[in-house]
Amino acid sequence: MRYQSVQVFGFTFLMAFCIGLVSAPSLYGQESTNQKFSQEDKFRQLEEILPTPNRERAASGAPGSDYWQQKVDYEIDIRLNDETQELFGKEVITYKNNSKDRLSYLWLQLDANIHRSNSDANLTTTTDNIAGLGFGSLKTMLAKEVFDGGFHITRCEDASTKKKLKHTIVKTMMRVDLPQLLEPGQTFQFQVDWNYEINNSRILRGRSGCEFFEEDGNYIYEVAQWFPRLCAYTDATGWQHKQFLGRGEFTLEMGDYVVRITAPNDHVVASTGTLLNPEQVLTELQMERLEQAKSTRQPLFIITPEEAKKNESSKPDGTKTWIFKADQVRDFAFASSRKFIWDAMQHNVGDYPVMAMSFYPNEGEPLWSKYSTHAIIHTLEVYSRYTFDYPYPVAISVNGPVGGMEYPMICFNGPRPEKDGTYSASTKYGLISVIIHEVGHNYFPMIVNTDERQWTWMDEGLNTFLQYLSEQEWEEGYPSRRGEPRDIVGYMRSPNQVPIMTNSESILQFGPNGYSKPATALNVLRETVLGRELFDYAFKEYAKRWKFKRPMPADFFRTMEDASGIDLDWFWRGWFYSNDHVDLAITEVRQLNINTKNPVLEKKIRRAKRDGIPESNSEALNKDLVKRANRYPELKDFYNSYDALDVTPEERRSYDSFMKSLTDEERKLIGMKRNFYLITIENVGGLVMPVIIDAEFEDGTKQHVRIPAEIWRKDNLKVTKLLMTKKPIKSLVLDPRLETADVELENNYFPRRIMKSRFDVYKSSRWGGGGNPMKTDLNRKKSGKKPAKVGQVSEESKKSAAGKAGGKKSDEKKPVAKKPAARKPATKKPVAKKPAAKKPVAKKGKSNE
Repeated sequence: MRYQSVQVFGFTFLMAFCIGLVSAPSLYGQESTNQKFSQEDKFRQLEEILPTPNRERAASGAPGSDYWQQKVDYEIDIRLNDETQELFGKEVITYKNNSKDRLSYLWLQLDANIHRSNSDANLTTTTDNIAGLGFGSLKTMLAKEVFDGGFHITRCEDASTKKKLKHTIVKTMMRVDLPQLLEPGQTFQFQVDWNYEINNSRILRGRSGCEFFEEDGNYIYEVAQWFPRLCAYTDATGWQHKQFLGRGEFTLEMGDYVVRITAPNDHVVASTGTLLNPEQVLTELQMERLEQAKSTRQPLFIITPEEAKKNESSKPDGTKTWIFKADQVRDFAFASSRKFIWDAMQHNVGDYPVMAMSFYPNEGEPLWSKYSTHAIIHTLEVYSRYTFDYPYPVAISVNGPVGGMEYPMICFNGPRPEKDGTYSASTKYGLISVIIHEVGHNYFPMIVNTDERQWTWMDEGLNTFLQYLSEQEWEEGYPSRRGEPRDIVGYMRSPNQVPIMTNSESILQFGPNGYSKPATALNVLRETVLGRELFDYAFKEYAKRWKFKRPMPADFFRTMEDASGIDLDWFWRGWFYSNDHVDLAITEVRQLNINTKNPVLEKKIRRAKRDGIPESNSEALNKDLVKRANRYPELKDFYNSYDALDVTPEERRSYDSFMKSLTDEERKLIGMKRNFYLITIENVGGLVMPVIIDAEFEDGTKQHVRIPAEIWRKDNLKVTKLLMTKKPIKSLVLDPRLETADVELENNYFPRRIMKSRFDVYKSSRWGGGGNPMKTDLNRKKSGKKPAKVGQVSEESKKSAAGKAGGKKSDEKKPVAKKPAARKPATKKPVAKKPAAKKPVAKKGKSNE
């Protein structure tokens, strides 16, 4: 440390100095001088960036007095052809114009058109290098050239007059021209018929598709974005009809649905909504089990693994039509297969009963029955506490070809164990986390109906933040990948990024930008800036205000400030509108102590400082030189024996006189045993944040200091903070709990410390770690070797888990039945051989999450 003693030559200055150490900015801030002439103003308000409040959207961030949104109801009939993997559908759409505008046309989304070979998504895909290309990637490239993807619209007509409506398909959108202007408050009803081929998710990835199981010849269908859907028409953007390119998801209108799904009569269908005709599609035993599931403490099998295995070898002799009804939802999805195991358990959210259910093949066991439904219920418990009670009657998790995707009341999740039933820690936690994430999407954006096509972070970021909170309530030491500030530092220092406030299709590093960074920002806002109580109140207020409504970014920013009472413009500006990162550094520490004016004490301090100056190299070498004054003593005089640090009688009398002139209070102040430290901190990364310091004293005790981010409001490059202590400081550290995502920890310490790490010594062959310890243990037992100790998953295995997992346990043993002869795929496209009775079109589609 650098030490400085402040000399005080008179009482008046001494008192001013003592007071100045505590409060006078002139000592350490120069408040009267504007130092920001060459700086960006990190605390500049967002008024010129955010849209002007109006009667639709209030300045508080709440819906305005004239807020409106359109309502769209659907009645749909759909037929699934299990032989050709095609959908045939017709829908009657009822559109209610709640806006103040007169509409001459309506826009619909045709999302499946993304699979056409000439779609913008395919044409604009770039490739840097194909020096190495996997067979799977090559098959995908070839399949895109020939796959007959996309909607075939066979009818578009006025539902009342049956007259054809002129319609124009524009890539992934369709404009329907109205026969006359649709006035505010009016309703228009029309019918659309269509069909399309379902993509094979193993070859053509997506958020929807089917998966073919060669060993038993069956399919799992996860069907989404499957019907022409109305685009949103809003007060903020008008028609939201940005083309679907794959990443920017969906912006939809709320409405009521009645959907009739016709499938082979040995299929089980899981769907958005409530099943209206269970007696026509379920067995008596299945209905009895569903009734029992309302009162069990563990998930109950509705279809057991043995029953599902038996169903795999069945052959349909007809079809069944499953009828579902869903109110106040923005979308609709379903899954269908004869392979499904089905378990369920009722859970009450507040006073509202919710049936949590999971559908999965035997290939998902034993992982899915153990974790899936439990993960659903856990999500509903935690999310409802931070937002609002889950309002829907069911919540479903389905295992199939899609790695992770969400829809109202139903989600698709991909992780499975290995064929022998073992699984890695990564698979386990991958399953729990993806279920939490996708079920959590019911809150954001299915109920809080954000514009995903424009702003990925408004649903993915908020949802990932709540996912982190839910994971931390699952078990001790849960290996969350997103949420902890220390886990985002690599991305934060990366030059290859854009601000969070970037359109979904223009984002670089999609996962870190849309998921990790906003989730981490909210965690920092909760834990470090606002505190849990203020944050939780404001966040819940936002969720309640915009439940079943459509908020925009400004509504979130304004509500969080409005409900917390804290100006957060600096926070939104730094975390959401810039690429700045956090890197605060302690660059200087100066210790100051009050000059007591006591010559005995002060000269003793000065003498110790003088005597502590190291001997220079020249001084050491010059010791042996013969000095002339020693050869000629007559050259010595008074100054050869004089020491300016000796206390003289005059100094003692002067001190005594000075002390007598002081009052008792003044004498107490001048003798005060305090240490004054001027700590200089520089903002290297540009992102202003609260300054958090741990000071360790020489006796080993510590003091924790938290300073709001507003310390940077006058100079966001460098600040000096006065710290007064009763004990001398040994060392200082910034951000000791790693709560601000500071990217460089070396400069957080004063004095600097040696940064320790390790390196490997290895031969040319290197072995990786992680893997599947459960499988290793199983093989060890089979070989007769001593098994590993049974216990919790090791912390190392948890940390190696790059994902998450969840579910329920069964007391029934899974039958080891012979697999039935596979139904050979009868090829329909040059992509793969056509199955005799079916054709593989399933794609292992993982969402961009």
